[in-house]
Amino acid sequence: MSFNETLTECNTRPKTTNSSSPTLNPEGLHAFDSEESITRMKLLIIYTGGTIGMIEDPKTGSLRPFNFDHLIENVPKIKMLNYQIDNVQFPHPIDSSDMGTNDWKVIAQVIGKHYKDYDGFVVLHGTDTMAYTASALSFMLRGLNKPVIITGSQLPIGEVRTDGEENLITALQIAAAKNQKGHPMIQEVAILFENYLWRGNRSTKMSADNFNAFKSYNYPPLAQIGLGIHYNEEYMLRPQHKQPLVLETAMDNSVLFIDLFPGLSHTTLEHMLHTPNLRGVVLKTYGAGNGPSSSWFIQPLDDAIRRGIIVVNVSQCVNGGIHANRYVGGSKLTAIGVINGKDMTCEAAITKMMYLLGQRNLSTDQVKSLMSASICGELSEQEHNPYI
Repeated sequence: MSFNETLTECNTRPKTTNSSSPTLNPEGLHAFDSEESITRMKLLIIYTGGTIGMIEDPKTGSLRPFNFDHLIENVPKIKMLNYQIDNVQFPHPIDSSDMGTNDWKVIAQVIGKHYKDYDGFVVLHGTDTMAYTASALSFMLRGLNKPVIITGSQLPIGEVRTDGEENLITALQIAAAKNQKGHPMIQEVAILFENYLWRGNRSTKMSADNFNAFKSYNYPPLAQIGLGIHYNEEYMLRPQHKQPLVLETAMDNSVLFIDLFPGLSHTTLEHMLHTPNLRGVVLKTYGAGNGPSSSWFIQPLDDAIRRGIIVVNVSQCVNGGIHANRYVGGSKLTAIGVINGKDMTCEAAITKMMYLLGQRNLSTDQVKSLMSASICGELSEQEHNPYI
């Protein structure tokens, strides 16, 4: 099967449904009931949890999730937006460090269930795993041509200095934005945080303290937010042909990261590569894709690849990508069949691997081909990224 046929096959699998998705709540935010509401943009907020909806526990001093109604009470400006806004919330809001593949599936299925009814979607999410969720959703939502804007905050929305209010309002405005042709300005999964809108599967959390907590080091911002919202349309995904949304929510989590570091032992490497049921490894190498050239390192990887384990090479550096043949170490990895992950983020690489391994009708060779090709803008096809 050719590469194009493989991509086509990924795009045409049947849509899945889930009857256990969170229940739509049109009461909390659906504040406009005049006849004009028919022409208003219809947006759906999906609240999963995270700092933006947390309050301080008076007994312990730690932050814990609160009911979504608390969030709305603290953002009265939402009522000033000329949109029809409904909300869905997880029955039990979760800290993003508890986010898993089943939660990604629920978010995707909520979007799929209500896709025809809304012009755009805003997902409220904790920051710690936001880049993983954004990457996963970009693969799960095949044929997406509406905005899915993920945002959150560093401080709870009820605090005086919170960044949550501004992030939420800006995310709603971006989700409602149209271009000059009347089409959605954003037609992909994106992360909005403070002053920037980033492609979701190009983003990574780069600060635990700053309000500008996310950055895309290998791809330009989709928009910059200041006194106005300045869109960079030349960098946005634009589907060539409008297709119906297809959910592909199966994810195989039989994968792991292996981070290289001076002192990594042969025993540790062997142990990790013999993890029961292991199917894929994202190898986080030095610099432009380098690792030890000694047999203690190369041979276990070679053996693993011969056993059918897929190994993808990504850089530990947040800026730049893999230039596999620049040095001996990288060349040896290429020679044994390690796949060039190019300039993918670690978050995109691991979720893409889960996604592809979850598509049971793809062969190992097809998964390998697709890991080094762009499915939805997660990597640069050319060897040298012009944005670096």
